[in-house]
Amino acid sequence: MKLDYGKEGIDITVDPEWNITVFKPSEQKPIENPIQKINESINNPIGSLNLKEIVKKKGKIESVCIIASDATRPVPSHLILEALIAELNIYGIADKKITILIATGLHRTSHEDELERILGENLKNRIKVVDHIATNDKSLINIGVIGDNHPILINKLYYKADLKILTGYVEPHFFFGFAGGRKSVIPGIAGAETIQYNHSAENIASSSARFGIYKENPLHKHSIEASKKVRADFIINVCINEEHKIIKVASGDFEKAHEKLVDFQLKHIFREINNRYDIVICGNGGYPLDLNLYQAVKSMTIGEMAVKKGGTIISVNECADGVGIGQDKFKELIFSGMKPKQIYEKILNKEIVVPDQWEIQILARILTKADIYVISKLNEDEIGNIGLKYATTVEEAIKKCLREYGSNASILILPNGPQILPLLKDRKTND
Repeated sequence: MKLDYGKEGIDITVDPEWNITVFKPSEQKPIENPIQKINESINNPIGSLNLKEIVKKKGKIESVCIIASDATRPVPSHLILEALIAELNIYGIADKKITILIATGLHRTSHEDELERILGENLKNRIKVVDHIATNDKSLINIGVIGDNHPILINKLYYKADLKILTGYVEPHFFFGFAGGRKSVIPGIAGAETIQYNHSAENIASSSARFGIYKENPLHKHSIEASKKVRADFIINVCINEEHKIIKVASGDFEKAHEKLVDFQLKHIFREINNRYDIVICGNGGYPLDLNLYQAVKSMTIGEMAVKKGGTIISVNECADGVGIGQDKFKELIFSGMKPKQIYEKILNKEIVVPDQWEIQILARILTKADIYVISKLNEDEIGNIGLKYATTVEEAIKKCLREYGSNASILILPNGPQILPLLKDRKTND
């Protein structure tokens, strides 16, 4: 059996006597001509004028800013951008007026080879590209306040552009409910203070800050409210299959087009389970989502959805970038020697306030409920000392678990990351 892992996948040998259930997504055929489909979507938008009419209505356009997902996302942005920029050129907007802003949030900036993957070889040499840097105050503008008088800090380049366009992809997100749409703005191009308010310990602790929970999710609600103040003229979002090929496109109004794809995901992604499992094996869906241990926490939350209390999650992520470039505080805390419950409580009590606290907060939460084995390129001395367990192979981890739980322990394997998600029968995704 093959699991998504890095660029090539990883094969595991399954003993026929093991009590295994495997959830694979139903076949999702890619769109045969995605660029043509994107063009059709741009010209037949949801809830807005088409892009040509928007451009005409604006009159003279000197600057266009297009938001694109960063290198940790598997969306084939080069196809969206190729179709979009060709349309803009037809409308009389020259390449020199267009800037692509990479929505890094608080992630690291892009490597050269990653920019080629995001833009495609042709566009990389034609269009200006800028990485958003959330900690660079000079690149930000304060456009007002939200919630408990917290500022909305947004990338100045985007905010001041004559034409603002969002691109991205929609899939379930481990604490935002769903990726895409408003998430391109906050956290994508927001300042660090705005991101940290949105991703506060209180919001992350909410039972509504989970995979597939949308309307009642506090992070979603804050991001929508703030994004309306920032504004987007147009959006192009897609859904992708386990091979990261486009299967669905929606364009137009940044809320309505996004919600169209959310509805599609809700119908196709979740698989109901009657009972939790002793062992859950899952990853992030391979490269680039499994680049580091920091990102691997997302897959552990998939396991959390289906594992019994006291059970084991086997996290299968390559982690070619190690713990995570630039994730110094995350690394510091996984080597703190504290108990997971202690870390979790200190974060909620604001005794621990660090950049990206949400990732360590979620990891600590899961570790209070279940054991986690890490299968990756990391060495044992690189996974910290707060409770993560080490095994060299998936098979080794399974055998260790079976010695603890018994030979008939229930095992759930999710080979394709968040392409299919287990949903306990009595839990509802959106209520």
